[in-house]
Amino acid sequence: MLNAEIAARRQTTIARGVGMQTQIYAAKARNAEVWDVEGTRYIDFAAGIAVVNTGHCHPKIMEAVKTQVEAFTHTCHQVLPYENYIALGERLNALVPGDFDKRTTFVTTGAEAVENAIKIARAHTGRNAVIAFGGGFHGRTFMGMSLTGKVQPYKAGFGAMMPDVFHVPFPIALYGQSTEDAMAGIEKLFKADLDPSRVAAIIFEPVQGEGGFNPAPTEFVRAVRELCDKHGIVMIADEIQTGFARTGTLFAMEQHGIAADLVTMAKGLAGGLPLAAVTGRAEIMDAANPGGLGGTYGGNPLGIAAAHAVLDVIEEENLCDRANELGSRLRQRLESIRATTPELAEVRGPGFMVAAEFTTADGKAPNADLVNRIRTEALERKLILLTCGVNGNVIRFLAPLTIDEGHFAEALDILEESITAAKAA
Repeated sequence: MLNAEIAARRQTTIARGVGMQTQIYAAKARNAEVWDVEGTRYIDFAAGIAVVNTGHCHPKIMEAVKTQVEAFTHTCHQVLPYENYIALGERLNALVPGDFDKRTTFVTTGAEAVENAIKIARAHTGRNAVIAFGGGFHGRTFMGMSLTGKVQPYKAGFGAMMPDVFHVPFPIALYGQSTEDAMAGIEKLFKADLDPSRVAAIIFEPVQGEGGFNPAPTEFVRAVRELCDKHGIVMIADEIQTGFARTGTLFAMEQHGIAADLVTMAKGLAGGLPLAAVTGRAEIMDAANPGGLGGTYGGNPLGIAAAHAVLDVIEEENLCDRANELGSRLRQRLESIRATTPELAEVRGPGFMVAAEFTTADGKAPNADLVNRIRTEALERKLILLTCGVNGNVIRFLAPLTIDEGHFAEALDILEESITAAKAA
């Protein structure tokens, strides 16, 4: 079977709105390697968009899922509960930053986690309004779209967004947007359009994902925390892409020494199985009435079993340290490339959540064309890369934290070759 044959079938079968970055149809994957249906092998620097932080088909995770499959696959926790659901909640309550009593609820996707975090914040505060940030990404449901600070392709053509959602600038030094600018945007909002006593929550990503891997400065996180405390607003950290060792700590918020009231998580939580969660202050989490939270597949037994194994692997294989080591080496290589590539404007990101932003050589305009050429050149050399950023001019690097040393070195060589070839094209 050929990739092109399957792609032709897809054209007449799958909705056009489901975008694709490649036409590589996967047949097998192990750790950081993927083989397509034609038998071609690729190095995966996407990891399912930061999902398989522990690598494709990690033996410990596969064994945990196999054991659970042989026991039962689904009962719906709201009907017939199971102990490992409770145990995972206990683990997350202990691991999520914050020295206070916590509660957890499990759902299926990151967008669901965000939706439920907003529901919980509204139930706790009795307020409606939510503040989010430009460039942020929080999902494709209507509330998720509304919170997302990027129109194309997420909001275009879908009509009116949810009411009472407001956006302010996110601090990005490269764009001349400071913490002071972000906080001034909120204060301007409070003076012109929104009584702070109507605000239920402020939601942000500790490192913006789709927005371009823009890390939130600690002074910004601290300022948001102080503002939330002043006005009784629930602070929500969206750790869906940053969570589970990707940034060099289990959660990115640990690096700021500040706890959010609610934390949303998904992606890397279950090593490739659909599982998401919201963990937060007990008094806030318990605001919703019984039946107000949940879902048929929320906390599916297979995902729960996988998540326990993921947490074990992160601890046993020291993946937080590994993320810092790999990220440091990647940043060093990119900085060496940057020395001879004026188009490479900035290398950024904590741990192994690294991005490279490209502009025109004079630094005056984003250079999405060059980024797409680099991605295409890398793909031809069998390295899978992802792009991101509001202007589409950022390459994000999301290889599994378990990547083999030889494969990592091979990928860095391919990356440098691809940048050189793209510049010459």
